[in-house]
Amino acid sequence: MLQGAALKSHLQKLSDKYGFIAVGVAAARKLTEEEDRLKSWLEKGYHGTMQYMENHFDKRLDPTLLVPGAKTVISFLYNYYPDGRQNTNAPKVAKYAWGEDYHRVIKDKLYDLVAELQTVLGPFEGRIFVDSAPVMERQWATLAGLGWTGKNSLLLRKGVGSYFFIATIICDLELEPDSPVSSHCGTCTACIDACPTQAIVQDGVIDATKCISYLTIERKSDIPEAFQQKMEGFVFGCDICQDVCPWNQFSTPHTEPRFDAGDWINRDLKAWQNMDAYAFEEQFGKSAITRAGYTKIRETLDFISPQNK
Repeated sequence: MLQGAALKSHLQKLSDKYGFIAVGVAAARKLTEEEDRLKSWLEKGYHGTMQYMENHFDKRLDPTLLVPGAKTVISFLYNYYPDGRQNTNAPKVAKYAWGEDYHRVIKDKLYDLVAELQTVLGPFEGRIFVDSAPVMERQWATLAGLGWTGKNSLLLRKGVGSYFFIATIICDLELEPDSPVSSHCGTCTACIDACPTQAIVQDGVIDATKCISYLTIERKSDIPEAFQQKMEGFVFGCDICQDVCPWNQFSTPHTEPRFDAGDWINRDLKAWQNMDAYAFEEQFGKSAITRAGYTKIRETLDFISPQNK
């Protein structure tokens, strides 16, 4: 049976085979260093109406409560940076949502990866997570040495940027942990300066109630008047803090066909406004855009105009 360095080497080969741009390992333990930060963030109400962030507080910090007997947290990164740009007259959609819902795409790959790993190692206990459970993916990826937390709270990787998804396997395999890397943001404040709603309240801390991504996806009531003229043309999500990040000059187009954008990405505002609920489901049924839903999208379109784009 593969062990030690040979096992990690095999894991790296499987990661490459299934298209991940990086893989790293951290020892499963309670994230005691994150407890006070998470508690403070919640107490300040920075999570807004995302009540689910208050649930399973202990599980969010301790992966062994999600997977009893867990010894290792394996983190993977998958590139989603698109080849091309939207037309300037199209309502803006965050790049991660241009193609098929990433939850499905990446889970499919990880299930295949785990199945192949088990043909070598035999059965082992573990669970796959892709932004769908109380797992602090960014913190685990940071501990696994895959990057550092930028001032916009996103994971940044040297020579890559931040346009990638983070996926996690919590399991009972024993693997040598990787070492964290240092921050390379320096004195740069590009993301903080560019945020039109001033959602980045301090280094690495986001007040979600001000974030365009939250306002266009998670907030179910009307967008507050104070932000209605600051949406920068976004109808779903936001990329502003990533677009201005110097590290994203290294971003390269993904090679995943399921992330390719459909024709809708360049349709103009009128075409979006003329879309009924049936057409919305036909167009976006397999997309992450369904998280916002038809009604929310239609309401957000009211704040998109040639003047504020």
